[in-house]
Amino acid sequence: MNEYAQRIGRLQQKLQALQLDGMMITQNVDLYYLTGSMQTGYLFVPAEGEPRLYVRRSVARAQEESAVAVEPLGSFRAFGTQLAQTFPQLASGSAVTLAAEFDVLPVQQWQRLQSVLPHVVWKDGSMLIRETRMIKSPREISCIREAAQIIDGALENALTRLEPGMTELELMSAVEHYIRLHGHIGVMRLRGYNQEVLTGVIGAGEAVAKPTYFDGPAGGQGLGPTVPQSVSRRPIERNEPILIDIGCCIDGYVIDQTRTAVIGDLPDDLRQAYDVSEAIIRSVESMLKPGILCEQFYIHSLGMAQEAGLGDHYMGFGDDQVKFLGHGIGLEVDELPVLAKGFRYPLEPGMVIAIEPKFTFPGRGVVGIENSYAVTDTGFEKLTVSREGLIRL
Repeated sequence: MNEYAQRIGRLQQKLQALQLDGMMITQNVDLYYLTGSMQTGYLFVPAEGEPRLYVRRSVARAQEESAVAVEPLGSFRAFGTQLAQTFPQLASGSAVTLAAEFDVLPVQQWQRLQSVLPHVVWKDGSMLIRETRMIKSPREISCIREAAQIIDGALENALTRLEPGMTELELMSAVEHYIRLHGHIGVMRLRGYNQEVLTGVIGAGEAVAKPTYFDGPAGGQGLGPTVPQSVSRRPIERNEPILIDIGCCIDGYVIDQTRTAVIGDLPDDLRQAYDVSEAIIRSVESMLKPGILCEQFYIHSLGMAQEAGLGDHYMGFGDDQVKFLGHGIGLEVDELPVLAKGFRYPLEPGMVIAIEPKFTFPGRGVVGIENSYAVTDTGFEKLTVSREGLIRL
């Protein structure tokens, strides 16, 4: 059984457990995950039996790429009839309950599906596909390993160029040039509504501590209101924290890591805060093994930050603090599981998570560290390979 068949089988087990008749998949990343193709169309996965990919464009390419059967999507008005020809259980008059990705399916698209399948009861299947994707295969983890090696090379290459007066944008450009030459696909995907991620965030001093809409502990000033995150044209100066939170995407799979650098040295309180971030990640690593509930990591890390007198600065500042320690990564940057209160998933082998304890000081900067890990049968594999410690230049 190939990897795509195994993924579909795991999704079908979840559908059967909830007594659902099937699931309609429409989002690009989910289509790729289940078929190996990202061509525009609809994948219908029955609770039992073989799925089928109905493609609007490009049929020829989908036929080359897809691990499941492909059929050209005819007139959408006749899609219900077309479905019923292969899946008679979807014929009008039958009682049918289907799942769909409500977290990413546009209302207009859903309404179109309702119009051609008016007898269907629709349920939110967002967590079904996200939980299926939560456990990575050895091949998926190998892609993330490769991305980690490339981003490490990019970091070291960029650090050799870093000097006072260089702008954040120039430093990020050095990173992006390196990773593109080494196979970065050019995008890092996010699932969250209205959330975007660039190559990451590189910021110095007060610019990186500027709050923004991005759902993370450091957003960055950005190049303006149309891109209110990540790098700006601000020059990097001596004796200020430089947050280098960068990623790379190889064959669709992302690595996420953060290092803190300084030209010269940091003020004592910022250096001490950085030391606390490393102490947190070491302590969390000691807990990182199958069976531990995801929320326990955040609760533990928050306690350490508070004990150090840094609770107000942990993972943001004031109203802009985020309430998590880390998140799953894979085909998207914001995958399950989330290391936050209320997420009671026990760690399982195959989960891949980024852990990022950081401290924000308004008007002064952000310090911290982030590594990505694969959970194993006995503990973890640290996928991030870049050197740790405060990088002094």
